[in-house]
Amino acid sequence: MDQIITRFPPSPSGYLHIGGARTALFNWLYARGNSGKFIFRIEDTDFERSTQASVDAIIEALEWLGIDWDEGPYFQSQRLGLYQEYVQKLIDNGHAYYCNCSKERLDIVRKEATSQGKNPKYDGKCRNLGLKKSDDTAVRIAAPLTGVTVVDDLVKGSVVFQNLELDDFIIQRTNRTPTYNFAVVVDDIAMNVNTIIRGDDHLSNTPKQIILYRAFGSPLPKFGHVPMVLGPDKTRLSKRHGAMSVTAYRDMGYLADALINYLVRLGWSHGDQEFFTRKDLIQKFNLENIGKSAGIFNPEKLTALNAEHIKASQSKDIAKKLIPFLKENGVISNEGLYIEKVIETLKPRSKTLKDMSNQALFYYTEDVTYDIEAAKKFLDSSSLTAIDLLTQEIENRECSSEKDVEDAFKSVVDKTGLKLSKIAQPIRVALTGKTASPGIFEIIDILGKEKVICRLKNAISFIKQK
Repeated sequence: MDQIITRFPPSPSGYLHIGGARTALFNWLYARGNSGKFIFRIEDTDFERSTQASVDAIIEALEWLGIDWDEGPYFQSQRLGLYQEYVQKLIDNGHAYYCNCSKERLDIVRKEATSQGKNPKYDGKCRNLGLKKSDDTAVRIAAPLTGVTVVDDLVKGSVVFQNLELDDFIIQRTNRTPTYNFAVVVDDIAMNVNTIIRGDDHLSNTPKQIILYRAFGSPLPKFGHVPMVLGPDKTRLSKRHGAMSVTAYRDMGYLADALINYLVRLGWSHGDQEFFTRKDLIQKFNLENIGKSAGIFNPEKLTALNAEHIKASQSKDIAKKLIPFLKENGVISNEGLYIEKVIETLKPRSKTLKDMSNQALFYYTEDVTYDIEAAKKFLDSSSLTAIDLLTQEIENRECSSEKDVEDAFKSVVDKTGLKLSKIAQPIRVALTGKTASPGIFEIIDILGKEKVICRLKNAISFIKQK
């Protein structure tokens, strides 16, 4: 069996969006899971719309996702000489011809065909004229006039196109630049691509590309056209559905592995399994389990899955990713044991890294700001004695472990006769400013004896001033 070779060929006219990222993932996973090759190609022959900024944004997004490539990036704009060679091959073997029909004439032909209820395709006027190359000639493929072109699709099954409905489409414009379908086929032949997984919006291009493969005498690759990604309302995914650039999700605090997991599941399944690591996906991804119905993008499900990936991640791995979000909040932190301990307490409670950063602030601030309602309810005269006693207990202990902290609380319970819950909540507000936080013993252990005593004394002063 030949080595599987897939490719991802985005057009650099914007950022990498969700649909494009999923296409890249399907091709990358199939190559990686089968010891194949994954090629990255930039289709930038639309010189008016292609920008270097888009190229940079696409590369940045792929690198963040961890999608690496074995060859490339190739740029079609640097391969114009190759396309000219392949155009000449088709001219020489009679599968293509020069056409000097003007835009005005083509518009008239289309309008007449449309008015008669016919397919508005080229009428073949120049097909047998034997025109020579000139400044006003384009090149057209001499497409078959009868029979059918069958796409044996890996996802959709056999799809039949009547050749009568196809036309002699242009493969090279009058300015000598190649058209999309032609450049794609030439590149895939030259790069030995034998498996093409792409969105089903490309299905209508496939019979044209098959005609070109046959004109070159080249073997056909396997085609798999996957359904589009739709919004929750079953319409084409757009910004209002959350269809932002891939890097926008990074900046909102999503993990790359979570986004990969979610995108692959938008059109592929492996039993009832929902959570996949990157390693799982490389091992289990196949073309047989790609679904035939459109994937529905649900931001809430993505967020829930991201929370699961945060829980499953090593705190050491999250630390480096969390630091930029802390910096956005004015906190300078380094990798190491302290931030890892902070993360460990916040993993079960965090949906995104931005969320985690916001929750982590009390670990780093010098002065806690009390939530108004929390202070009103818990920092009052009824909690003063318990806070004062706990301050004394902690001052008189080493508090080098959670066990020491637990013993300090037990002592306060014994002295006041209060339940632990009645003591813990005022202490929580005193230390974090909020009524919801990680476990109180964990917090005290991480903050350290000195900072805890300072915050408890501040709470005592606050209550007395009230």
